[in-house]
Amino acid sequence: MENNEKVIGIPRGMSFYHNYPFYWGFFTDLGIKIVLSDMTTKQTMTSGSSLVVTETCLPIKVYIGHVLNLIDRGVDKIFVPSIQSIAPKIYNCSKIRGLPDLVRNVVKKDFTMIEATLDKSEKNHGLYDFLYEIASQFGITDTERIKKAAKAGWRTYNNFHIMSKSGMSYKKAMNYALQGKVFIENQTKEYPISIALVSHGYNIFDERTSMKIFDKLEKMDVKVYSSLNLSNEQMDDGIAALGQDMYWANEREMTGCAGHYLKSAKIDGIITLTAFGCGPDSLMIERIIRKAKKFNKPLLNLTIDEQTGEAGFITRLEAFVDMLFRKKRAKIINNMEINSESSYIPNTNYIEVNN
Repeated sequence: MENNEKVIGIPRGMSFYHNYPFYWGFFTDLGIKIVLSDMTTKQTMTSGSSLVVTETCLPIKVYIGHVLNLIDRGVDKIFVPSIQSIAPKIYNCSKIRGLPDLVRNVVKKDFTMIEATLDKSEKNHGLYDFLYEIASQFGITDTERIKKAAKAGWRTYNNFHIMSKSGMSYKKAMNYALQGKVFIENQTKEYPISIALVSHGYNIFDERTSMKIFDKLEKMDVKVYSSLNLSNEQMDDGIAALGQDMYWANEREMTGCAGHYLKSAKIDGIITLTAFGCGPDSLMIERIIRKAKKFNKPLLNLTIDEQTGEAGFITRLEAFVDMLFRKKRAKIINNMEINSESSYIPNTNYIEVNN
């Protein structure tokens, strides 16, 4: 890399999975080259886990591993945001809020942390303050230029969400959005079973931590829906449907997503995927499980950590999907019997044949 080249490293973890389209548009417009960490591997988990206490949740362990990966690849400036609050009195969990401090205290290697604070519950910590704080660390202080870059970020971000809400896969929507394209697929294939996958983006879109759950369910002939297919308004309605108020910053993609799909007739079952040791999720999942019984929707709760085995993971998925198939077949058969115009009369006329 040339000495005068502006470069920023972005770890593939935490807010990356939802906000990267914005980051890409923003940094690219400012002439800052992005270097992403490599895809998550077992080594990523192992290296990150070795630096934090055992009770730390898996997404943080993975994130630390990605920071180490960027440092090992020679990236000096690494983007580690502190996203405190996304709206007044709507907060992230403590580990996300204190992410820069956590990284600073456990990663004992030389690198420059590009940290900035987004806290919409406090004055002077809004989005443009957040973006100005980032850009200024690259010597960019022209507010008009920063606002222009923000518009480029929003354009890419909105294109990504237009495609993901249309039903396009995460990978495809991301790929098209980064190319500046918007493409809507014709969803022609019909699936016998539809499942809502309720989880955070950093759990389900990281193929290593989720063990490619989307691909596995697709091979089982299951249509999968997630929070990315919903608007904020739909998720807000979902939170209200479960009788909750929004408190956590990521409650939309958990409680809101679950509430929306629990009401939906097109969804046959719910799968929740949570990381072991996540405090906010443990509270939200308990509420979702109770409400699933009320809506009479089958629910499978999967918990993951760095020790989760793929064989047992697949077995539980297969058993749940098989149960949904059986339930749906039974429902179809019962409806056929109820709607049948002719009633069934058993044959009681037997002819006895004497030898």
